[in-house]
Amino acid sequence: MFHRREVLQIGCSSFFGLGLSSVLDQQASAASEVRRAKSVVLIYLTGGGSHIDMFDPKPEASEVKGEYDPIATTLSGVQFSDKMPEMAKRTDKLAIVRSMSHGDNRHLSSSHNTLTGAVQPFRGSSNQEKTLSRADWPSFGAATSRLRPRRDGLPSQVTLPNSLIEGPLVWPGQHAGFLGGRHDPLVLQGDPNSENYKARGLSLIEGLSVVRLDQRRVLLDKINRQHHSLDQSRQAVRFDGERERAFSMLTSPGLRGALDVHAESARTRDRYGRHQYGQTLLLARRLIELEMPVIQCNMGHVQMWDTHVNHFPRLKTMLPALDNGVSALLDDLEERGLMDQTLVVCVGEFGRTPTISPIPGQAVPGRHHWASVYTAVFAGGGVRGGQVIGQSDRIGGSPLTPPFHPNDIGATIYNALGINPHQTITDRFDRPRHLNLGNVMDVLYTGAAV
Repeated sequence: MFHRREVLQIGCSSFFGLGLSSVLDQQASAASEVRRAKSVVLIYLTGGGSHIDMFDPKPEASEVKGEYDPIATTLSGVQFSDKMPEMAKRTDKLAIVRSMSHGDNRHLSSSHNTLTGAVQPFRGSSNQEKTLSRADWPSFGAATSRLRPRRDGLPSQVTLPNSLIEGPLVWPGQHAGFLGGRHDPLVLQGDPNSENYKARGLSLIEGLSVVRLDQRRVLLDKINRQHHSLDQSRQAVRFDGERERAFSMLTSPGLRGALDVHAESARTRDRYGRHQYGQTLLLARRLIELEMPVIQCNMGHVQMWDTHVNHFPRLKTMLPALDNGVSALLDDLEERGLMDQTLVVCVGEFGRTPTISPIPGQAVPGRHHWASVYTAVFAGGGVRGGQVIGQSDRIGGSPLTPPFHPNDIGATIYNALGINPHQTITDRFDRPRHLNLGNVMDVLYTGAAV
């Protein structure tokens, strides 16, 4: 199997030509068995969660350890933070990769990499890269929509409970990018732990209910019939198709039912936790039952896990909620016989610094952006649980073993969905693009030492 460094040696001159295409074809033919999960749940720690304070504690490094203590897990010699006690009891289900690494400490571009499995293309200006663009690579569900389209009118990705937006910045990697709007995920807004979520969660636009949507559809159809004979252009046809798809998604009884978290028993809702993280993950399980290919669960608002300030007090609330919700999801999937058909991935765009320090103007210290090494956790979908893959150094600052890249997570997600990650696809202008340049993380399934 070819690795990234070998692909790079082919040279930039052949990037869009036959040279790289030939290499990737060889790599694809040598790829491991395709694993046909029906769903992938991407639990995204937006802003970058601290690997040291979750899954890779460093108790012997006093300058790094911080306020939390290590606890034993069900794996001999493996410790988690004491804020992750439920996950520590379930390590038999987990593959813990402690050697994720890349070189980008910027939120937006590294988020694009994590959410698409591809490095964000340079657009000629760093400012231009700080927002969503049709020049970006597609999200996992968007590419799935293109390559393995559903026949029931539903999207191939639902993102919940909110999009990633901060002021004028709309995080890249959240839609179909160069594949065009017809493959965009359904992105919901609203806290599923709120009492009125059933009404709000079914709207793409604030205040637009399903009933009002149907009323607008009737009116819009009347107008369109009058003008249809005047404009038969390709763009008009494309718009009609995208509009029809939006109506189909928002009025689907199956999707509406899956998003009705109040249909669950009080006991089940309590099990996941009556907080945004838990109820978001409960909705994810309901979407898994609908065989939604990709479910992106943003754990909080954009940069929620960007704990430069007030790091330890903030995590005292955030980590127990994450621990509770993810553990409940894993148990629920196993009890319902859905674990083998569902790949669960929990990761942020990077980790946090081993050092603990304040930023200028702030008294309470925190940890800062750290892409050099961090942790990703995998479960289900044929992943062999009960293993730690890779190792970071004494302070959690660098990988001691060969690192894995976000592109590799992308290749693994595509492979799990039965999609060849190395294939060429065309964008909305019929230009060829390579879907992914990573390597499937076979060790997740084989348990071979790394």
